[in-house]
Amino acid sequence: VQLQASGGGLVQPGGSLRLSCAASGSIFSINVMGWYRQAPGKQRELVATFTSGGGTNYADSVKGRFTISRDNAKNTVYLQMNSLKPEDAAVYYCNADVITRTLRHNVYWGQGTQVTVSS
Repeated sequence: VQLQASGGGLVQPGGSLRLSCAASGSIFSINVMGWYRQAPGKQRELVATFTSGGGTNYADSVKGRFTISRDNAKNTVYLQMNSLKPEDAAVYYCNADVITRTLRHNVYWGQGTQVTVSS
């Protein structure tokens, strides 16, 4: 199973970016997909994720600005980021809780995509 993240880049404060993460490979089903981020010198933190019940969970710092969505047919999760702030700058990682076709349960991480917020 591979997770391919894309959409990062340089944006000015107040700007927007849309991240995408597509899962591929030996996938039977995906329980949960989400986004995390890690800024230099800081621990990786949850940004937004779907819950096992189909709901969503956001970090307090991004509520009202970020929106997570998904396309189940494409095994893809998106993160629409609006009103970006310098403190949102980080490497963003997607994450998927997967049941493989061999019925193994594993958690996978994408390679990360850099988001830089600067004027």
